[in-house]
This record gives sequence, structure tokens and C-alpha cells, in this order.
Amino acid sequence: MIEKLLKHNKMLIQSFILTFTLLTSPLLAQESITLENTIVPLVEQHPDKTGLYVLEKGGEALLTRGWLADRAMKTIDVQYFIWGNDNIGKLAAETLLRAAERGVHVRVLVDDFLMTAESDEIFAMAYHPNVEIRIYNPVHSVGVNFFEKMLKMAVDFRGSNQRMHNKMFVVDNMVAITGGRNMENQYFDFGHAYNYRDRDALLVGKVITQLSNTFEEFWNSDLAKPVEQLVRNPFESHIDWLPEDEWGDKVDKTDVDHAQLLNQLKRVTREQINSIYKNLHTYAQNESNYLPQVRKSMNDISSDIVAIIKSAYWLDASFISDRPGKNDTWFNFNMGGGGNSTTALAHLLNSAKDNVVIQSPYLILSSKAWVLFKAARARGVSIKICTNSLAASDNLAAFSGYSSQIDELLDAGIELYEYRHDAKRRYDLVKQYSQYKEGALPIFSLHAKTMVVDDSIVFIGTFNLDPRSENLNTEVGIVAKHDELARAVKREIEIDMSEGNSWNVRKDGRNNDTSMLKRGKLFFMKLLPLNPIL
Repeated sequence: MIEKLLKHNKMLIQSFILTFTLLTSPLLAQESITLENTIVPLVEQHPDKTGLYVLEKGGEALLTRGWLADRAMKTIDVQYFIWGNDNIGKLAAETLLRAAERGVHVRVLVDDFLMTAESDEIFAMAYHPNVEIRIYNPVHSVGVNFFEKMLKMAVDFRGSNQRMHNKMFVVDNMVAITGGRNMENQYFDFGHAYNYRDRDALLVGKVITQLSNTFEEFWNSDLAKPVEQLVRNPFESHIDWLPEDEWGDKVDKTDVDHAQLLNQLKRVTREQINSIYKNLHTYAQNESNYLPQVRKSMNDISSDIVAIIKSAYWLDASFISDRPGKNDTWFNFNMGGGGNSTTALAHLLNSAKDNVVIQSPYLILSSKAWVLFKAARARGVSIKICTNSLAASDNLAAFSGYSSQIDELLDAGIELYEYRHDAKRRYDLVKQYSQYKEGALPIFSLHAKTMVVDDSIVFIGTFNLDPRSENLNTEVGIVAKHDELARAVKREIEIDMSEGNSWNVRKDGRNNDTSMLKRGKLFFMKLLPLNPIL
């Protein structure tokens, strides 16, 4: 079984290595196709409007990011909750490094909580003159040992739980992607144990200024710390961080021994950094990993991306975002407080007159959320929610909170659909699944965060329907008004809710196709008082 999994995982790794490397091939780097001549004419045709295209498939979302990064001319600003040290994380880092090497100013802001990238790779990237990396609220991972982490949890429990859940990718302040996907294998269909059914929005036009302003606000926040201030420099000496033209100002060159030592340190540092850069480039350009069928699918990627941008819906949209820190709550164990995103989505739900359709991987209603949903039901608004089943969930703690509320949700007249771990759609959404043999497939799990109101308004973003998104995590998302777009997104969610993709909880029951071990873990998890931080 293990050998079978390794074999199939290797095929997937080969597939996405080719995907990224082909983005840099001469075939795709057509100078005639630029962001300037692709996007600007469209924006000029639609003044005061926002162009929006929904990225439903992980492969499509991955290739679009790569294509945009490869054509950046001035800036790339990226903000993520998770940046893994897996294959996607490394290949994304290499893509940004290539952009920096051709003169693009790259800024990366990542939350500290699940930060797994190795410190030497972080430093090597940050060492580049065109790259800046900052860590948000670094109290868990980067530059913090176990004892420091426990102390900070005890002294400031709320602060330790306040995380930056934002996900944004902004290129040249001209085009952006936001939505549910982090920078890790399973968000782009290359996970080993899980793959996520997720959703992003590709944006151009008027709303981009709002995304850029949000990034600047977080980047300049006191909670965002330059990575070089947090972790011990792995390259032997702090002196070798000085730019080459500043060495003479810091060292008395008459001290020959000292000068020789510093020159040696400089040489070692550059050798180490160049080695890391070389390894990243080699990793992304290893042609022995090419799969012919993937090469064929990539040949026309430039024209495909241009077609995607041209087929965007042009509409009125607003970008909602919490401020750094989420809210002004200061008491250590007070887990409330709300936020800008919470208020905006509450207003959206309150505006519903006929129907609301929601997708959220986690579903735990706070007392305030219950008031909103019951009020909507009292107005005659139908509510359908698609969330993870126990079989599909990768977060037992969050599922335990939802499980305790199922009866009350059904009694309120809310229709519940639990996404299946073996949803039929996975073969349509994830091409790689055809390369697996039955029994070796990763679990398919819902991760999209979307709400459609009255078939006319759509929210796509990072906000989960739980107390953590409501009160602790900073969240972002796009709210768009457009009937055709709303119906299209609603149709996608209803397909996810259909038989074979989800279980109708009222009709099919709960905890279907789940092992006794996982059910047992859930039983004990439900005994813990975790809801405020779920």
C-alpha cells in the first residue's frame, strides 16, 4: 500500500514540477503577451468597474498565479496564512525568486502560526535585494522555542490566537487573486492525504486599489516583523548581511587579518545563498520529471489565460477586510469582538429576501450568528449550507463544534449538505485523479468559503462560518453584485450539494462512511470547551 501511494505521489510531483517549469519556457514567455497589453485595454473599456473570473479548479488557480508572476514588471505582493515547505511552497518561492532576479520588487507576508519553511531558505530569499519577507504575529513558529511559545500563550492567550487568515496575490497593482487557497500542495490538487475543493477570484479593474491598500496596511503594521529580526542568521555572521559597497565603511582595512576574515565570511555567505538559489532553480527545471500529457496541456497556457481574463464578469464590487489585530479587544481570555469582515457579512445576510446558499468547510454558529440566521428564516429566507462531512473533514476540533449544533440547525429549517470524501466531482475538478488507482485516492475535502444571496450577490473569500473567523482571525474577500455571476457560482455549489457529491443530512443521516476510530475521537473532542477558538 505504501509503495502504491509513493508511486502515485511521485506522478503528481512530476506533474506539477512540469507545470511550473513550462511557465518559464521560451514558448510561454512571449514578449508580445504582457499584463499591460492584456489587462489595460479591458480596464479602459470598463471604467469604474471590476473584472472578476472565478477560479474553481486548483490546477487553473496554480497556472494563473504562475503566469501572472512570470509577467510582473514592477511588483508582486503576496499575503498568505500558510506557506508550506512542500513542493508547491518551494516552486512558488522559485517563481518569486525569478521575478526578483529580473528586477521585480517582491514582498511576502505570511502568518506565523503554521509557518514551516526552513530558516535558511527564508533568509536566502530575504537576502535578495528585491525581496522582503515579513512574518505576522510571530509568537508560535519563527524564532520562538517551545518554552517561549507556552509563556506567550499564558500571558496573552487571545493575542496568540489572533491570526492573519488573509490570502492575496497582487501583481503590478493591476491584477490580483483572493479566495480560499493557501500556498501548499493540497490547495492545488497535489496533496498526498487530502485535496481541497476550493475557490478563488481573479480580479482586475477598480477594486485592485482596495486590495493594494489592505496589503500596505498589514505590511506596515506593528504585528508584521521582518524575518531577519526573528531568526538567527544561518550564514555565520550578521556582518555578511551588509551590502557589498558598505563593507569598507564598517571595517578598518588596515587590519589585514580582520579584513581577510570578513572577506572569507562574505564569500561563504554568497556561496551558501547562491547554492540555495541554484537548488531552487534546478528543482523547478528538472526535465526528467516531465510528463508528456502535462506538456501538451501547457502548450497553449498563454492564450488560455488571456481568454480567462477576457471572459471576466464586469461588475460593481467591494473588497472587505479586517484591520491588523482584528479588533480592539484586549482582555486576555475574551475571544469576542467581531471585526470589519464580520459586520460586512452580517449586513449581507440581513439583506437577504429570498434565498441564501453557503459553502464553508467549518460551520459553528456563535450566539450572534444564530440571531442572524433565525431572523432570516423568520423572514421566509431559505438557507442551504454545504460543509464537510466527518469522513471529509481534516479538522476534528472544528467538526466537533458543528456536530453539536446539527439538530438545532435542522430544527431552524436550514438545509445541511455534508461534502463527501469521495465526491464524484473530484474526477472533473482534478485531472490527476485519473492517474490513481481506486483505493489510493486522497480524501477530497471542502475548503471553499462562499455565500450567494438572492441569486444576485456573491461573496468569495477567506471567512469560515465559525467564531474564529468572526472574532479572532483577520479575513478578506470580494463582494460582487451581478445576477449572471451569482447564478453561476450558486450552480457550482448546488452541484457540490447534489447526490454523489454530498449527503443530505436530513435524508441521509450523519457521520456516513466513517471509521469507528474517527467517530470515537469525535466523541471525546465534543467533551472539550473549544467553541470560542474554533
